[in-house]
Amino acid sequence: MSHSMPELIGTKRDGGSLSAEQLEWIIAQYTADQIPDYQISAFLMAVIFRGMTDDELAAWTDAMLHSGDVLDLSSTALPKIDKHSTGGVGDKISIPLAPLVAACGVAIPMMSGRGLGHTGGTLDKLETIPGFKTRLDPEAFTRQLDELGLVLAGQSETLVPADRRIYALRDASGTVPAIPLIASSIMSKKLAEDLDGLVLDVKIGSGAFMKDVASGTALAETMVSIGRSHDTPVVGFLTDMDQPLGREVGNANEMVESIAVLRGEGPPDTTELTMVLGAEMLVLAGVAAGRSDARAQLDAAVRSGAGLDVFARVITAQGGNPAVLEDPTLLPTAAHTHTVTATRGGYVERCDALAVGRSAVRLGAGRQAKEDAIDPGVGITVHAKVGDAVTESDPVATVRYNTEDQLNACLPVLESAWVLSETPQQPVPLILGEVS
Repeated sequence: MSHSMPELIGTKRDGGSLSAEQLEWIIAQYTADQIPDYQISAFLMAVIFRGMTDDELAAWTDAMLHSGDVLDLSSTALPKIDKHSTGGVGDKISIPLAPLVAACGVAIPMMSGRGLGHTGGTLDKLETIPGFKTRLDPEAFTRQLDELGLVLAGQSETLVPADRRIYALRDASGTVPAIPLIASSIMSKKLAEDLDGLVLDVKIGSGAFMKDVASGTALAETMVSIGRSHDTPVVGFLTDMDQPLGREVGNANEMVESIAVLRGEGPPDTTELTMVLGAEMLVLAGVAAGRSDARAQLDAAVRSGAGLDVFARVITAQGGNPAVLEDPTLLPTAAHTHTVTATRGGYVERCDALAVGRSAVRLGAGRQAKEDAIDPGVGITVHAKVGDAVTESDPVATVRYNTEDQLNACLPVLESAWVLSETPQQPVPLILGEVS
């Protein structure tokens, strides 16, 4: 049956509901290049303002899931568990997490995304490793999972192609922060992985798409419900994103910090969140008796170097140079640095994740248009976070940049990120809640 895309856009714009057949038609026609980007952008904007009913969301997610191939990972003997973050500033957790969990006997078929809005992308970080390839066809994906227990890749051309295209379009059309679009994007990809369980990291705060616990809870509950309808257990953690995670924001510099976590030398917040999410993955997989047992297994994988060993094998298998694990200077680095200093003394009351994230995009660490190239070596090191004491002229951040234009675009936003108080401050808890 043929439909009129302007009429469907109008129906959603005016608050009406679309049938499963109409939504399936939109996905099928867009995937077949019969609907232009500008019409899909208009439809997505209508969803931003009008939302989707439960029935619409179920149909939209299912249509995206079946817009291409679905992986058959039945040949993998190990339990298959994945993790997904809704996106944050300095959020490199997937990179140290996946090898550590795989080292504990769980298969991780991790399909990640690129930077979206002011948030970084796991694929962009991984591709700073010289030679590392994130595009694998389904056969290669399955073979590597069977052999190594871990794949770190993006979507192939044939796997959930509708989401791959809509994901990039949302980034460039101002249609990222909508629960139906976020939930369907995440769950269509994850359900295509033939998982036994999924752990979600739902970010809350200024640097997240969900600004408060209520909206974050609603998103987590939506994804848990989608998982339940497909017989896939899902556990969601609500985590703080009012300030950047860790100290590094960028791509190559976040890879350096990820390697530090695998060595047991990472910043406390990044390390702790890696362990919390990893422990839940081990429990869902049934390879740990409980969270304390799971945490002990992960700690052992760090101390023994087993996590690093798994990551080295995956890097080699995907065409990269594993020598970066021993010598991170092999990763790209920008030509120049600039230090941002405190204008007065005090205690850091706020280190705004959104301002830091937007600054990184202006540097070239993220995309302002979907065709933009990433500058892998630029980034920001955060020296002062909430609760830290600073004196006048103390460094609060170091900017790595390649051109004066990058620096001049970044600084006005970055310098606004810090708010100082005369009294000591306590950061909010890292874990804000849990949904299952």
